[in-house]
Amino acid sequence: MANDLVDTARRGSVHGSLSASPLAVRTRVGQPSRLRRAALAAGLAALLPVGALLPIRTLQAQAGESITVSSTTSTEQSGLFKHLLPLFEKDTGITVKVVAVGTGQALDIGRRGDADVVFVHDRAAEEKFVADGFGVERRPVMYNDFVLIGPKSDPAGVVGNKEIVPALKKIAETKSPFVSRGDRSGTHAAELRFWKQAGVDPAQGSGQWYRETGSGMGPSLNSASAMNAYILADRGTWLSFKNRGELTIAVQGDKRLFNQYGVMLVNPDKHPHVRQEAGQAFIDWLVSPRGQDAIDAYKIDGEQLFFANAGTNA
Repeated sequence: MANDLVDTARRGSVHGSLSASPLAVRTRVGQPSRLRRAALAAGLAALLPVGALLPIRTLQAQAGESITVSSTTSTEQSGLFKHLLPLFEKDTGITVKVVAVGTGQALDIGRRGDADVVFVHDRAAEEKFVADGFGVERRPVMYNDFVLIGPKSDPAGVVGNKEIVPALKKIAETKSPFVSRGDRSGTHAAELRFWKQAGVDPAQGSGQWYRETGSGMGPSLNSASAMNAYILADRGTWLSFKNRGELTIAVQGDKRLFNQYGVMLVNPDKHPHVRQEAGQAFIDWLVSPRGQDAIDAYKIDGEQLFFANAGTNA
């Protein structure tokens, strides 16, 4: 709708309030005057519903433009993007192509300039991405949490445990089957941190009780279901996962399991072809009240998957 209003305003026909005048049309060929820009802004402010206004750079991004977002498998396989992207496209006219891979791979895509926006969940890696000049600014967007999934038979005796580190120690001690994504994703990075805190080197059990899939969250959960194995998963993907078999949540609620997501524009100074205005429009929408409300509204069977927290220091 906003783009339709802009087009109408350019024709000087929004209820006559933006009609052309010698000063308002153009001061120089191809350059709209300040009066015309002010009139456009005033006309849009008057016509759009309260709360529907997005930052001006969103309105500057042209309808029909497309961006590429490299993101995690958890945001796609949880169904979040299927919920968010139609709303964003309706609001802005900008379409989004998502490349869903592990966080490490998503950041690599951004480093190569093969995406306009990176939306992932590994704060340390995100901050390095910006510090190295590949991203413009990291913005927190939302969070959920990780959960340790395991078979109901619970061979390691960890079901109901409230702490992830002791649970992993028991899994290693009992050599109970454990599936790792092994894909440099944010979930994999978190898993490796927890193993380190437990004083366990899971590589010593590789190919025996510790199995790396090298794949996304959904396929890895399928492997765990087939093997009746333990696995660390993000809650969003777990809630949307249907092929659970004998799997259940074994450990949850540990503060270490907090899982923050951040978004960054790929630096156009390094990659001039980056669609800067459209990419920034997507980021602005995600952290706006409209985007944050949409994130909070996404539920499966009445359970909220992600919790918006833009504007925090997370």
